[in-house]
Amino acid sequence: MPALATKNLTKHFDGVAAVKSLSVEFRAGEITGLIGPNGSGKSTLINLLTGLIPWDAGAVCVGEGTKLFRLKPYEVTDYKITRTFQEVRLFEQLPVIDNLLIALTERAVWPALFERHQTFHRAAAEELLRAVDLLDKRDKLANQLSYGQRKLLEIARARAMAADIYLFDEPFAGLFPKMVKLVADVLKDLRVAGKTVVLVEHNMNLIRELSDRVMVMDAGQLLAEGEPARVLASRAVVEAYLGE
Repeated sequence: MPALATKNLTKHFDGVAAVKSLSVEFRAGEITGLIGPNGSGKSTLINLLTGLIPWDAGAVCVGEGTKLFRLKPYEVTDYKITRTFQEVRLFEQLPVIDNLLIALTERAVWPALFERHQTFHRAAAEELLRAVDLLDKRDKLANQLSYGQRKLLEIARARAMAADIYLFDEPFAGLFPKMVKLVADVLKDLRVAGKTVVLVEHNMNLIRELSDRVMVMDAGQLLAEGEPARVLASRAVVEAYLGE
């Protein structure tokens, strides 16, 4: 049973099909590389899977027995799904550590009113910051971080959500080599922990290094799927990226 799947998922924008009757499966304990040329529907698919935009037809299946015909953004955490964005989204005017404490503590209205940040919350936040080399920035405001540090903080916050399914939309873009290694280690740790990881990425070296399986999208449809070396050597995939 896949951890996350789509069944004939379809989305149109002004009559243009961004995702066309797409049926794919993502498995627990794997990193699935999601690739394709610009405009192929990768980010649209991520937005559909996290309720950011509604789909027109089809369904999203989470785990065993949960079939969704609609999904709102505030419902995503109920299904233990989290994500990052191409354009980093943080609580800009809060300290770095508070960006994590928000994720680590209660989000339901009534429990949140009475819960206080305990020592173990702060310890967990500091451990997450240490993993992305931001511990010494914990008291800075998020908007004082560099671009790369902001991306690292968003990834740490995603981890703080204690999700089962992680969707990373170009997490390596614009990062220095040291930061790339930190993010790669986070993804590998999630795989070891049995999580489901979907990675949208344009760097084929990273896709080869990290992915257990690769899915290639083109014009909103699944063009190819399978083991990275075989898929990336496919003539159809090469043509989709480079043209005939």
